[in-house]
Amino acid sequence: MTPDMSMWCCDCGESFVFTAKEQEFFKEKNLKNLPKRCPNCRVLSKIKRSGKIFESASALNCAACGALTVVPFKAKGYKPVYCASCFAGVKHTPVAHPPFSS
Repeated sequence: MTPDMSMWCCDCGESFVFTAKEQEFFKEKNLKNLPKRCPNCRVLSKIKRSGKIFESASALNCAACGALTVVPFKAKGYKPVYCASCFAGVKHTPVAHPPFSS
């Protein structure tokens, strides 16, 4: 397995980690270029390209690790929001729902 790579964002200048799991995804999709933007700047770039306005994005803290993250929607506050790293771990964890009562 490839080790995590530390990289610098071309937009904000902050460092970010290109994880082994992300590298695996890039390889599976046959993507040749390494990412140039951190996860937050990737979200902002997608919003710009889609023609949406920035007011549709929210900057907030990850519910798991507390890191500042940007999401492409207005968070309403009743559901947890995760950064890209934490979301990858949470996404595959089954959620236990309470039993249905009538």
